[in-house]
Amino acid sequence: MAREKLGMEAVAEALAGLDGWSLAKDGGSIARSFTFRNFSEAFAFMTRVALAAEKMDHHPDWSNVYKTVNVTLNTHDAGGLTALDFELARKMNRYFDG
Repeated sequence: MAREKLGMEAVAEALAGLDGWSLAKDGGSIARSFTFRNFSEAFAFMTRVALAAEKMDHHPDWSNVYKTVNVTLNTHDAGGLTALDFELARKMNRYFDG
């Protein structure tokens, strides 16, 4: 089940294959900053991610200041990280890289 909290070994394994993301000190979320050339590119990225997140019914905690988007992912109802967090993080990386 995608909303089942992952153990620390599974989190470490998933995080190892995820460029740019780091584990929060409490082990309950992952975070990354995305920096773009300008505000328009940052906002376009957020729009694309928002559409994907809505389809997944899994929404990021994020903020945008000019050309930087800061993201934190966790699954609130599971009390930590789930497969959904890593799936959304991979999508974000793909949208950022390409």
